[in-house]
Amino acid sequence: MEVKIGVQHAPRELVLESAADSAEEIIETVTEALTSKKSLVTFEDDRGRRVIVPVDKLAYVELGEPVARGVGFTAA
Repeated sequence: MEVKIGVQHAPRELVLESAADSAEEIIETVTEALTSKKSLVTFEDDRGRRVIVPVDKLAYVELGEPVARGVGFTAA
C-alpha cells in the first residue's frame, strides 16, 4: 500500500510503501494518534524502516495502491 504523508511547512511529502495489510490499519493508526494525547505517529515501510511524524505537524495522509510501471516502449 502506498502512503503519502504531508507535513506542515515541509516542501515535499513523504512517500513510502507500507507494510500494513490494509488501508483500515493505517486509518486506525492515524485516527488513534489524532484522538489520543500521543505526540508522534509512526509508520513502517516494506523494508522495515520507520517514519516518525509529529502529530501536530501532520497535514494529510493519502492512501493508494502502487502503480506498476511498464517496461520498454509499449504503452499499457
